[in-house]
Parts: sequence; structure tokens; C-alpha cells
Amino acid sequence: MAKLNPNFISLILLGLFAIASAKVIFEEKFDDGWESRWVKSDWKKDENTAGEWSHTSGNWSGDANDKGIQTSEDYRFYAISAEFPEFSNKDKTLVFQFSVKHEQKLDCGGGYMKLLSDDVDQKKFGGDTPYSIMFGPDICGYTTKKVHAILTYNGTNHLIKKEVPCETDQLTHVYTFVLRPDATYSILIDNVEKQTGSLYSDWDLLPAKKIKDPSAKKPEDWEDNEYIPDPEDKKPAGYDDIPKEIPDTDAKKPEDWDEEEDGEWTVPTIPNPDYNGEWKPKKIKNPSYKGKWKAPLIDNPDFKDDPELYVFPKLKYVGVELWQVKSGSLFDNVLICDDPEYAKQLAEETWGKHKDAEKAAFDEAEKKKEEEESKDAPGAETDAEDEAEDDDHEGDDSDTDSKSEETKEASENNEAAAHDEL
Repeated sequence: MAKLNPNFISLILLGLFAIASAKVIFEEKFDDGWESRWVKSDWKKDENTAGEWSHTSGNWSGDANDKGIQTSEDYRFYAISAEFPEFSNKDKTLVFQFSVKHEQKLDCGGGYMKLLSDDVDQKKFGGDTPYSIMFGPDICGYTTKKVHAILTYNGTNHLIKKEVPCETDQLTHVYTFVLRPDATYSILIDNVEKQTGSLYSDWDLLPAKKIKDPSAKKPEDWEDNEYIPDPEDKKPAGYDDIPKEIPDTDAKKPEDWDEEEDGEWTVPTIPNPDYNGEWKPKKIKNPSYKGKWKAPLIDNPDFKDDPELYVFPKLKYVGVELWQVKSGSLFDNVLICDDPEYAKQLAEETWGKHKDAEKAAFDEAEKKKEEEESKDAPGAETDAEDEAEDDDHEGDDSDTDSKSEETKEASENNEAAAHDEL
């Protein structure tokens, strides 16, 4: 039996230790007792537009016992939140992860979650409640299909400047936001990194470190024209004598033309194929070209660094707050921790374990839906009767005409009935 490399074993043990030492702030799989951990808001109840949450695995899933919470009513507002022990991510990595499935084939609506700080009246949690982080997919029409990553800094919400496309199908997907103490971040979808960068460059949280020097002026002899007219190129002799239009040699004076009433007939003109427009010398590369002039960058006097730019000192709640025209978004496996590897492992143990079975269940549901729609289509029953009748009387020529008339009459009656139903 081959011996394992000691270094390889050490790496495995180190990885297991790192995962084992991960601090889990909050983890919710929506199993038994979930309602005792979550508070349904009364927001919009007085307007009768507050939607109800359903505890379900959805219409298709990889495991019927793996349930989440799903929006269940169209044209409704939804708000629900859970509290966890207050913590700060100072000097720690913050990982915020959850899964969402849009069974309704979402055409306009959000699938994001929020982290909130300080004290919040959870029964009043709603669209106006201040939050610290809002993260997740947002879809609306053909133009908006992206991942929101909004960070609150000094009381102002800042949207990420990078475009991060989200998933748009009707299956479960895992969204992960990682924020590190060096002010870098990563956004992952289904454990695959889709975007990474810095808080300094990808959000306008602080004024820019560098700005264009307002006192800088472009030198008078700066050549920023990449191409110039060729001084050696000369206009061909007689070029300006070529007319733009010429008489149409195929034109004939109409036989009924009356010069007393219509005036003197003149030959119409057509574009001259030899005319090439105003002459211009050809362009050549400018030997003195220096590129487009740009003002030099200088330190921004208004910039003041914040070494705790990444810090959210009083995180205390996680919530979902949505407006949905079409319901059916299902949230599950919410995680807040300090270890990206633990988050990846959880995603594989949940979404990764069930995704193939879920896809098979979805395909089967779609197949059944298409079959039902085909049965319910106008004329489907008539077609089936016609086929059966043709089979019963195949080869019987003596009744062909009478049977055709009966079939035609039955078809017309069925179509009339179908129209009345529509």
C-alpha cells in the first residue's frame, strides 16, 4: 500500500482544523422550530398588502425534507428577520451566504437579504428600516439581471460599481459575499467566484485617493492627433470638374408632354458614378503623435483614509424585505460566519448535494406542465376523436362522405364550445 505524503496529510489536517475553528455567527436551515427564531413583520398589514411565507421545499427539489421559506402571494410585500448575538467583524473576515430559488420564473423582483445593526423593532421591519449590507440577486425585465451588493457607510447606502450578472433560471443558487480585513471582497455564485476587488475602488465610500491636477494644462506643442493629412498627396487634375449629377441618358420625354401646359421638358439627372465628393488628402500616421493628453494625478486633499472602512461594529439581525409581483422565491441555508471555507463546505453539503436531483425534478415538472397544456389546448379533444374515427373506419369508402360531414359538424360544435369557454 502506497504511503501518503506527510506534507499532504498536514495540509488536510490544517484545512480540517481551519473549518473546525470557524466561528458561526448565525446558521439557519429552516428545520423544526424555525418560527421561534424568525419574526414576521407587521409591515404593510394595515394596508392588506403583507404577504404570507410558506415553509416548503417548493414544487421541485432535490430533497422534499429540505425546506426553506417561500413567498406565497402575488402583489405583496414581505418582511421577516432573525436576531443573533451582536458582533463586529473588525479584524475578521465576514461571510454572508444564502440560497434562493425563483420558482415563478421571476421577471421583476428581488432575491436579496439584509444584515442590520443596532436595535431594530422586528415587528416594524420594512423597506425604510436602515440596514448595513444588502446582498443578492435582482431581476427586472431585460435590463436588470445583476447581483446587488450595497454597503452602508456613514448613513449612506452605496451600490457596487461593478456589474455582477446573477442567475435567472428557476433552480436553487447559492450567493456568497466575503468581506476581508484588508478591505477586499469576493462575490461567489454556486461556490464560483464571479467578482473580486477592493472597497476603495468598487464602491464610492470615500473620496478618490487621487484626482486630476486642476492646474495642469496641455502643452501647446502637444500632438494628440494620431493621423494627419498626407502633405505629399495631391488632388488629381480635373477632379473639381466632375459633376455631382449627370443627365439620365435613358430618360425619354413623355408622349403626352404639353410644353404649353407643362413647360419645357428637361432631361432629369442621376447621381454621377464618377463623382467621389469633396477631395481630401489621404491620412497618414502622425510622426509627432504623443497620445491623448491626460492631466496628471495628484493626491486628493479631501481624501482621508479610514482603516476601518470594512468594519460593521454592531451587526445583530438578518432579514428579507421584498416586494413581489409574482410570488415563488424560496430562501434557505442562511449563513453568517468568518470562514469562506466553511461556507463553501456548507454550500456543497446542501445545494451541491441536491442540485442534480432538483434539476431532474424540475425537468419532470416542466414535462408534465407541457403535457397538461397540450391536453387543455383548444381543438385537442376534437383531433383525438377524429383520429379514433379514422382508425375505426379505415378502408370503409362507402361512409366517407357522411362521416366527413359528421366530423366537420362535431368539430364546429367543439370549437364553438371552446370559444364560449375562452
